[in-house]
Amino acid sequence: MCGRYTLLIEQDELEERFDARFADSEPEFEPRYNAAPGQELPVITNDAPDEIRRLEWGLVPSWAEDDSGGIINARAETIDEKASFRAAYERRRCSREGNERELDTPSAGRCLVPTDGFYEWVGTERGKQPYRVAFEDDRPFALAGLWERWEPDDETTQTGLDAFGGGVDETAPAAGPLETFTIVTTEPNELVADLHHRMAVILEPGDEREWLTADDPSELLEPYPAEGLHAYPVSTAVNDPSIDEPSLIEPLES
Repeated sequence: MCGRYTLLIEQDELEERFDARFADSEPEFEPRYNAAPGQELPVITNDAPDEIRRLEWGLVPSWAEDDSGGIINARAETIDEKASFRAAYERRRCSREGNERELDTPSAGRCLVPTDGFYEWVGTERGKQPYRVAFEDDRPFALAGLWERWEPDDETTQTGLDAFGGGVDETAPAAGPLETFTIVTTEPNELVADLHHRMAVILEPGDEREWLTADDPSELLEPYPAEGLHAYPVSTAVNDPSIDEPSLIEPLES
């Protein structure tokens, strides 16, 4: 499972690394030390690969009755089978019953989720200990993601994804279309296996555009090699999604 991550670089570095730009109307990006589900976070979608957009973490399929219960992770082994993910993975519109058609206007697809590290938790006698997994040089990379646009009916109310402390007003009227994303996970490599039985799909830089455009990108969903990655324990303050500060990524003193 991937339930929190970091993105520490400045906006100009982010744009240069992914050869994409935030729209002028977007607020300036600030580094994130505790990106959490329910938040709007930077992604790069297949329908606009030269733009960085903010989508809400927690995928809501287009056929869902409301926008609650967003799905934060999708298993690589079943994304081409499950109705919740098949539309985005195959870049089609898909109903709960499995009926599908080509999209005139893209409303589902694959995306890149920029990051430079993610957190995993390990059970100990004193409770769950968070670890940050990152490259040893802290370089940014992309996780494989899926995105989808959900549009409310006139009588739908917006509930949002509040299980992770988002504090969404459950009685607020729906404001319009909601664009969401999920992170694809696979089997762990040797490093992450000591922390969790799943890991996010890390893409090689040369494979990022293939993930967005290929008819069959399934070969990209293998565990990323452990070489060059490291994991270290961090403060349990990361458990609180309202805390987003540099101290979260500092290694705990042994």
